Amino acid sequence: MTGSPDAFGHGDGTRRRWAARLAFAAVGSAAVVLLIVGGLKSLALMIAGVAALAVAVAGLWWALTHRGTRRLLALGLAAGAVAAVLVGYALVDLLWAVLLVLALWAVAVAAGRSALSRGTSKPVEHRTPAPARPFLIMNPRSGGGKVERFGLAERARALGAEVVLLDPGHHQDVAELARAAVARGADLLGVAGGDGTQALVAGVAAEHGVPFLVISAGTRNHFAMDLGLDRTDPGTCLDALTDGVEVRIDLGLIGDRVFVNNASFGTYAAVVQSPAYRDDKVRTVLDMLPDLLTHQSGPRLVLRAGGTAVDAPQAVLVSNNPYAPGDAGGLGRRPRLDTGALGVLGVKVDNAAQAVGLLRGGSATGLTALAAREVVVDADAPEIPVGVDGEALVLPTPVVCRIRPAALRVRVPRHRPGVPSARPPLDWRRLREIAFPPRESAG
Repeated sequence: MTGSPDAFGHGDGTRRRWAARLAFAAVGSAAVVLLIVGGLKSLALMIAGVAALAVAVAGLWWALTHRGTRRLLALGLAAGAVAAVLVGYALVDLLWAVLLVLALWAVAVAAGRSALSRGTSKPVEHRTPAPARPFLIMNPRSGGGKVERFGLAERARALGAEVVLLDPGHHQDVAELARAAVARGADLLGVAGGDGTQALVAGVAAEHGVPFLVISAGTRNHFAMDLGLDRTDPGTCLDALTDGVEVRIDLGLIGDRVFVNNASFGTYAAVVQSPAYRDDKVRTVLDMLPDLLTHQSGPRLVLRAGGTAVDAPQAVLVSNNPYAPGDAGGLGRRPRLDTGALGVLGVKVDNAAQAVGLLRGGSATGLTALAAREVVVDADAPEIPVGVDGEALVLPTPVVCRIRPAALRVRVPRHRPGVPSARPPLDWRRLREIAFPPRESAG
C-alpha cells in the first residue's frame, strides 16, 4: 500500500484529503451563489463590500491619529461605509446571499486549515522523581483571588509543599524568597500568580537548575496556556507534584531579566507607563495614540533582528518563541516553547493606505514578522519604556533581547489539556495537492 503524499497515517491522510475537498466545494458553492443569485450585480456589490471595508479601516486609522472633531468625522466615515454597503445589499435583496457566501467562506477556511494542519509535536517529556521539598509562592490577589477560591495553599501543603502567601500590605522580593528556599534545600520552585511573578521565579529556578511549577492562578495565564495547562482549574496544576513529568523550554532575556512571554516596545509600552492609565485606560489610550502613532511624541525606535532592520516602527513585540501565524501580539498561542528562537513582530503604519494594507496580514508592507536568536531595539533616547510580561519598566538603550534555549525545567501534570495545533495559513496550491493527489500517490 502506498502512502499519502505526506508522511501521515492512512486515516489522517484520508481525513485531510476530504477536508481539502470540502474547502474547494465551499468556495465553489460561494461562487455559484454569487453568479446565480445576482450575476454581475452581486459581484459588483461584493467589490463594493471590500471597498467599504478598506474605507472603514482607513477611517479607524484616521480616528486613532486625530482628536476632537476630526476623530468624530473619521469614525462617522468608517461606520457610514459599512452601513451604506449593508443597506445596498438589503435594497437589492442580496443581504441573505452575501451572508450565505460569508458562511461558505468560513467553512472553506476552517476546512482548509484542518487539511493543512500537521499537528504540533509535544516537547520531549522526562519522567523524574517527585520533588521532596517543593516551595511555592502564592499571590492571594492574583486572578481575582483564585488562590483562596480554589484552596490552593491548603491543597499544596497537604501534598507536602512549603507555601508562602505574599502579603498584600507590603512589597516582597519573590526572587530573593526563591533563592532563600533553594539555599534551605528546596528541590522545586513554583508560583501561583501573574506572569511577571512567574518570570522572576523561573529565572531563579533556571539559575539553580531546579524544576519550576506553573500554577494557573493569574488573570490571563498566558504562560500556563502555552504550556498546555488547565486554566479553568488551577488546582489541577498541583497534580504535577505527585504525577508529573518534566519538559525543557526556552527563556527570553531582556538585558539580564528573564521573560517567559514577551517584551513590548513603542505605543503600548508608552501608554501603560502613563500615571493616568490605571485610572482611565480608554481615555488615556485615545489621548496618547495620535502623537505616538504619528511620531510626534515618544522615542523613535529602530529594530534590528536576523539581518533585518526596521526604522521607526510604532510597535515592536519580542516573544519567547514565535506566536502561531495569525496569533501575534500576545492575543493567541505559541505552539512551541522550545524552538530556540525569539518571535519578532514589528508594526510600522504611517498612513491610511498602510493601515488598509495590514488587512493582507503577513504580506503587508507595514508588518515585519520573523524569528531570531537576538533582537536589538535602539532609540533616539537614552532610555525607553518597555512592557515585560505585563510589567511596566524603563530600560537604557540599546535594549538587547536574547533566547536561552532549554534553560528551564518545567514540571507539568502528566495529564493536561495540551496546546492545540497552530492554525496554518491557507495555501491553495498545497490544498489542491492534498485534495487531488496524483494517482500513484493516492492513499
